Amino acid sequence: MADMEMEEDHPRLILHNFLTEDECKELEFIHKSCSTIGYRPNVFSTTLSHLIATNSAHLIIPFLPIRDRLKEKVEETFGCEYELVTEFTGLISWSRGASIGWHSDDNRPYLKQRDFTAVCYLNSYGKDFEGGLFHFQDGEPKTIAPMVGDAVIYTSDGRNTHSVDEVTSRERLTLTLWFSRDSSHDEDAKLILLLEENVLHKSNNVPWSLLPLPASDNMYWFSPHQASNQDIGFDIRLGRLHALGFDVYYSRDMNFGSDLSELLMEPMQLARRDQLLDHKFVNVLHSLQVAQFYFWKGCKSQAFTNEVQSGKAVRLSRSQSEKITQGMLFV
Repeated sequence: MADMEMEEDHPRLILHNFLTEDECKELEFIHKSCSTIGYRPNVFSTTLSHLIATNSAHLIIPFLPIRDRLKEKVEETFGCEYELVTEFTGLISWSRGASIGWHSDDNRPYLKQRDFTAVCYLNSYGKDFEGGLFHFQDGEPKTIAPMVGDAVIYTSDGRNTHSVDEVTSRERLTLTLWFSRDSSHDEDAKLILLLEENVLHKSNNVPWSLLPLPASDNMYWFSPHQASNQDIGFDIRLGRLHALGFDVYYSRDMNFGSDLSELLMEPMQLARRDQLLDHKFVNVLHSLQVAQFYFWKGCKSQAFTNEVQSGKAVRLSRSQSEKITQGMLFV
């Protein structure tokens, strides 16, 4: 699994096929169902705390065995068994135009707790995206072409200064973790507190629900190239639905003055080509999670065909088509 022996001056290791393809696909499903605007231009992220906050805590479960395996491998590789806590876990994707220059992962005062980094690649350079090569400034290997299932682990300090080339097409997807010797930065303790608060805030009179609750709308608003006019852009949930071939339909009348953020919290339906699906979703995030689930399982087209054949999808009328057009006016 390991690619080569570590250099003493630049401690790092490549782990080929550390994740299975099925694990990568499941994490991709979670990210494309739940991601928000990230910390850099043209970057999207999904954190475990965000999953809890949006009533999607059940989607944390696939991360847990992977986190444990990675922490054990990092501790074994760097000789620090039972010393580390997981400081951060997140899915991060880089779309066209995203890049980052030379830096170490502990290069800010508030990041000094980071001791080790693990990056798992969930898709492949040259097949799923172009650009986005990973470079170390010194030592070997110098350049890494991301391949699905591979992982790279390294110290987070200046011995492993690195950069990422600009992504030139499609979306580069990773699972990124940081580990710390400082137990006060244990991510698990923070997540447990969030989960407890989430449960306590549930009313005893309201049945438990796994339906998602979207975050604030600005967390989903993408302005290409960080346009100075923030009105120029689109909601990434609508964008991801559109990429799957779906449009959105709201039964109520809309106009150009309609508040998009309020609209996306309302019940809605999905349409594909000239057909309207009968099923009503509680909000746009709910519809996106369901659509991405079918896409992950490889049955999107068949599921839609079944809806049509069973009479659960109907041909759009002219007035309904106009509402769909208005529903997609998010630029």
